[in-house]
Amino acid sequence: MTLPGNSRFVGSAQDGPHRDLENLLRRHAGHPFQKPFADYNRRAAEAALAAWQGWNPAAPLILDAGCGVGWSTLRLAGAFPDHFVLGVDQSLDRLTRGKPAPTPANAAFVRADLVDFWRLLGRAGVRLARHYLLYPNPWPKIGQVARRWPGHAVFPEMLALGGVLECRSNWKIYIEEMAFALEFLTGRPVAVEAWHPARPLTPFERKYLESGHPLWRCVSDPGPAG
Repeated sequence: MTLPGNSRFVGSAQDGPHRDLENLLRRHAGHPFQKPFADYNRRAAEAALAAWQGWNPAAPLILDAGCGVGWSTLRLAGAFPDHFVLGVDQSLDRLTRGKPAPTPANAAFVRADLVDFWRLLGRAGVRLARHYLLYPNPWPKIGQVARRWPGHAVFPEMLALGGVLECRSNWKIYIEEMAFALEFLTGRPVAVEAWHPARPLTPFERKYLESGHPLWRCVSDPGPAG
C-alpha cells in the first residue's frame, strides 16, 4: 500500500497527447457504443434517479463520476446545497468505507459501472448541471489510450450529458488529451491549467499534494442552458 506523502509519479513513454486520439474520437462519434447493459447497472440507474426525484425533481444534478470513498461527493453536496449530487463508483468496498460526515439529504451513492451508467442516464433524458472526473483513470501506457476516458468509446455519450465538466489529474498528458477531446467534440476552447487546491477534494488529491506532485485540470463550460 502506498502511504500519503509517498505516491509514485505517473510513468509513461508518451510525451504528449496520443497520436491516434483524433481518429478514435471520429470513430466513436460516428458509431454509438453498443455494449449491452448489465442488469445491476440498470437497477443502479433506476435507484439513482429515484433518489434524485425523491429529494427534489427540479434540483440541478451533479455527477461525481468514479467518486471512490465519496469525500468529494459529500463536499460537493455541501458546496451546492440546492443541487442533488450522485456519487458513482464501481467498487462497493470503496463506497461503504467510513465517511468523514453523514450523507446529506441532497446526495446519494450508487455502485455502477460508469460505461453503462452514463449511457443509461442519457437514455433517461438526464442533463447534468456539473460533472466531475477526479483523479485516477490514467492507464498511462501508450497502448492503453482507448481505456482512458477521452479515447474510450463511451466518451461522446458521456459528453452528451452536458453540464460543466471538470477533470483533474496528476498526469498532465491525460488532461491535455481530455482538453483536446472536449475541444474536438464541442468546438469550444478548453484550457489546461495547473491546479493548486486550497483544500483537497479527494483522498487522491491530498495524497498527490503531500507527495509533491504537480496537479492539473481542465474545465469545459457549455454556458447557459438553452
